Amino acid sequence: MADQVPFYRFLDDGSSFISSEALRSRLIYAPLCGPDGTGLKSSITPYLSGDIKIDKERYLTRPASREDLRSPVREFFVRFADGAVVSFGRGAEGRGPASVEMGPLWHKVSRSFVDKGVALEALTFVPVTGETVELTRFSVRNEGKAPVVLTATVAVPIFGRALANKHDHEHVTALLKRTRQLPEGVLVEPTMVFDEVGHRLCGQVYHVFGCTGNGVLPAGTFPTADDFLGEGGSLIAPEAVREGRPPRELTEAERNGREAMGALAFREVSLAPGERAVFIVAAGIAENASAALAQFSRFASEEAFEEALQANRTFWKGKTEAVVFSHADPDLTAWMKWVSLQPVLRRIFGCSFLPDHDYGKGGKGWRDIWQDLLSLILIEPSDVREHLLNNFSGIRIDGSNATIIGQRPGEFLADRNAITRVWMDHGVWPFVTTQLYIDQSGDADILFEEAGYFRDPQMARSTKRDASWTSADGERLRDREGKVHLATVLEHILVQNLVAFFNVGEHNITRLENADWNDGLDMAFRRGESVAFMSIYAGNLARIADLIERVAERKGLKTLTLTREVRVLLDTTTGSSVDYEDAAAKRQRLFEEYFSAVQPAPSGERVEIAVPDVIADLRRKAAWAFGHIRRQEVVSLEKGSARYRWFNGYYDNDGERVEGERDGRVRMTLTGQVFPLMSGLTTPEETRDVVHSVENFLWDKELGGVRLNTDFGVRHYLSLGRAFGFAYGTKENGAVFSHMAVMYAYGLYVQGCPVEARDVLLSLYRMSTHPTRARIYPGIPEYFDGLGRGMYHFLTGSASWFVLTLLTRAYGVRGVMGDLLLAPQLVAADFDAKGEARVSCTFAGRPITVVYQNPSRREAGQYQVLSVEAGGNVMDLSRTPAGVLLARSAIEGLSSGEELVVRLG
Repeated sequence: MADQVPFYRFLDDGSSFISSEALRSRLIYAPLCGPDGTGLKSSITPYLSGDIKIDKERYLTRPASREDLRSPVREFFVRFADGAVVSFGRGAEGRGPASVEMGPLWHKVSRSFVDKGVALEALTFVPVTGETVELTRFSVRNEGKAPVVLTATVAVPIFGRALANKHDHEHVTALLKRTRQLPEGVLVEPTMVFDEVGHRLCGQVYHVFGCTGNGVLPAGTFPTADDFLGEGGSLIAPEAVREGRPPRELTEAERNGREAMGALAFREVSLAPGERAVFIVAAGIAENASAALAQFSRFASEEAFEEALQANRTFWKGKTEAVVFSHADPDLTAWMKWVSLQPVLRRIFGCSFLPDHDYGKGGKGWRDIWQDLLSLILIEPSDVREHLLNNFSGIRIDGSNATIIGQRPGEFLADRNAITRVWMDHGVWPFVTTQLYIDQSGDADILFEEAGYFRDPQMARSTKRDASWTSADGERLRDREGKVHLATVLEHILVQNLVAFFNVGEHNITRLENADWNDGLDMAFRRGESVAFMSIYAGNLARIADLIERVAERKGLKTLTLTREVRVLLDTTTGSSVDYEDAAAKRQRLFEEYFSAVQPAPSGERVEIAVPDVIADLRRKAAWAFGHIRRQEVVSLEKGSARYRWFNGYYDNDGERVEGERDGRVRMTLTGQVFPLMSGLTTPEETRDVVHSVENFLWDKELGGVRLNTDFGVRHYLSLGRAFGFAYGTKENGAVFSHMAVMYAYGLYVQGCPVEARDVLLSLYRMSTHPTRARIYPGIPEYFDGLGRGMYHFLTGSASWFVLTLLTRAYGVRGVMGDLLLAPQLVAADFDAKGEARVSCTFAGRPITVVYQNPSRREAGQYQVLSVEAGGNVMDLSRTPAGVLLARSAIEGLSSGEELVVRLG
């Protein structure tokens, strides 16, 4: 790799970068957006393709999926007196040097055309001041030795309708357009929104406006595709530009009911050598024409554009530097800034508003809102409490949850595809996220805040349906007297995890239902079981017990108040214990006693249960589950003289164990190993066995990463899931799936294996930055395909887990009930030439920098914290088995940005 050209090179500011290699691909893209999810979102490529939208109902340009990126969207044409034309989207003929330069969150393309002696530049961003507009500064510079006369034209096709209309009713919805030619540019006002359920008025306009750098408006416009492109032209070679045709005012018949084009023609200019002409373009969406003109006026000069650009850079710099890992490798330090930004981007974009979109149609799912909060607790902690409380109202009293999150806080909807289904892993994440929040903030009171339960027709984890329920009844569970039933956050957490304990299949393992974290395991509802997630649910039960114990000690709690019916799931407190070895008895307790009591409506009564009784019950369940998995689910395999042991992760819809050796092929999943590690289930010997097996069967030596599963050698696996119909090495069938790989690293840190954990994290960094294979901008993708290409970049939960793992486990900077724990697991190579490693983050409302000093460069496990100093003063600390603990009050007393110097030895 030493002689290969890097795909990009970071610049001196430590986050922006430049790339000439990006120009080799029309499929690479970058996100641009405003500060929150209600604003404009766009994607942009080195050829200015991509799309611009607010949500799935409002697309300014045609919605772009991956293959659409091969076609242009934004264009800038320069026509010379001899009729020659250059632009950003045309082929390579006559070109000189070209590059993409990008920073958080702006994008610049530069191209030189040596035969014409000019250089073009396009710098694009979305303002952070709330305007729903994408701004681009196009410029052309005379790099020759003689004056040059040229005419510039900007073109952005205006789609102006919903995502669905990319196919459905595409022509009919074009007939709704009323297009105006204004001095500023082109404005499209659809007469209505076409919806066969019920047509309605359109509440927005779409526009492309522009001016020169000193505010001079265009000479005219070409407002329709017909007018600009002509019968034989395209956006790469429009007839209006090719023929040098001047713009004119079109009649209503020529303008209206046609595909609109935001093509702005500027006046001819003459540039002396070294001189530059600038054109500002605003492509956006607004409530009406007045609002569109008003937002354009705020940026209608190069000076105003530059001011907005600086505000953009300042805003996003703050986001990328909320957590800064200063690593011995400066490129890794810079790369991590982009990874830290990704959870913020996912909060804004959801999962489906970039060209590599997943299964959805926009917005987020249940798992997303919890896992994205993991890093936001570390990066943007101020509003997390409100988000958490809103999220709990999406949980059903049967432990399942709403699958689609609405636009308003606390708004939850049934699945958009009207398919009743349950992902069995969804109950894991609320507690994982809430525990992190409590540890970082010390706010245990959130456990006793109240929230409602979600209500819709689905009951008993989708095995029953309430035909009498209608949307008019509302999405909040009511008791038998018709009152909205409220319960504590702690009860919601208990319900999710206790239901999972009792909801078992024939092997006494938690039922797989419609899928777990791996959405591709979606065809085993009847007999499928997930050992992987049974282990993490058991780990949750143990940690919930620990949390209750600590909180009760602090608050002097003697009892917990719970919905009366929930007590049957705390069976050892009822005098009617269940035999945990009896799977049928567990299902009986859940389906016949609990579900039938709380659905369609609970009694509304509460009971008080002694805290020690609850703790003992939870610990008994956790211990049984761990023991059951150890006794039943270990796979043993001999290959020659080598012996391998790991955990079976699943049973399929035929009731067959998934993992092991079948037909001469080893079947192994990474998921089946990750959660036993993370949950605390494995012993040191079992951990070593798992690592040995993963390295042998799942580690791809060529790509340098750990795969999600081995190649099962089947065309499909209809008794387990769609994933195995995918080509091996893609998505959920054996790709290097970043999210699970990062959680594997997290589990290894939990088990005290920092060297192996670091190898996994660095493998993802190396794969993401591979100069020829990855072909993505800085950051971590959802997965790497069989050729090592990064797929579904930017919007992935793996970024949250990467930040969480590196900060709280590798650097060991994390909270424990509000106090600060320092428990580093950094290896010698993580320290710089001075023997230092540092991380900057926020804790207790204070920006802090933790500086670890390891002058002897000892390896992890060979050092301990000797002392902690701040401002030259030695701080009081208490030692724990994990590390040293600093009181929250001591951190709150520090100056902003103060360094904590931690001596290791």
